Amino acid sequence: MVKKLSELYLDARRALLTREEPHTASLMARNLLSHVTGKTQEQILADRELYVNSDVCEAMDAAVCRILQGEPLAYVLGEWDFYGMTLYVDKNVLIPRDDTCAVTDLALSKALFLNQDPRILDLCTGSGCIGLAVAKRVKDARVTLADVSREALAVAKKNVSNLHMTGRVQCVQADALGKPSAFLGKYDMIISNPPYITTQEMGELDASVKDYEPHLALHGGDDGLDFYRAIAKNYAAALKPGGYLCFEFGMGQGDAVCAILEENGYTILERTRDYNDRERAVLAQWKED
Repeated sequence: MVKKLSELYLDARRALLTREEPHTASLMARNLLSHVTGKTQEQILADRELYVNSDVCEAMDAAVCRILQGEPLAYVLGEWDFYGMTLYVDKNVLIPRDDTCAVTDLALSKALFLNQDPRILDLCTGSGCIGLAVAKRVKDARVTLADVSREALAVAKKNVSNLHMTGRVQCVQADALGKPSAFLGKYDMIISNPPYITTQEMGELDASVKDYEPHLALHGGDDGLDFYRAIAKNYAAALKPGGYLCFEFGMGQGDAVCAILEENGYTILERTRDYNDRERAVLAQWKED
């Protein structure tokens, strides 16, 4: 079976309309068609009357079927855009979200003014999205991407390579719930978007998240705060005196996260909101010697 590119697009859009709004269905159909053909959307528009072979048609049908079964578009495409970067993603890492721009912005606002050649740790890194965004803009920074999951680190390493940052960014395995290994050394800043979904909320997640995204990167304990307690207590050992800790947190968790930081000797410097005007991130400073 062969079809024109325009027919492939229209067939995909029609199928996606059974579960998506018109604008979303159109956007998904264009992205999927670009993915399976290897053409840009501009090229697809110019070549819309050209026929494609049966392999492309079958690949498009399979991709649409995955979407209709509930799989997130990012996993079907194998990539997602974040902070001006196109990142490789798979089922072993969370899909980078616009919410996380808040903690990235906050970390950058301080990282740009750190001493020369700062060392920065992105803990619970997943795809590496936060640490790579910082490394891209702080040109002299030495960034470490750390995660307990070897599978997540493989994704992060691929993104480091794809973005040509192997000279300044390294990936290491580290458990955010435990004490940092001495080999990590000392950092000027630690940034973390740790798991913060409560046990109750885990059962209420949308199926596209619950059934596809890694629970290891989502569940933060009964109250969602296990990782904040552990990092604030243990990872001060990996901070230079006067160093900074920057957290993303979930909706309504700001006061509790700030209390944990203060109980562990940190001074709260700034709390900030995401694009949806929800409080989302905090910057704190570790005590000076």
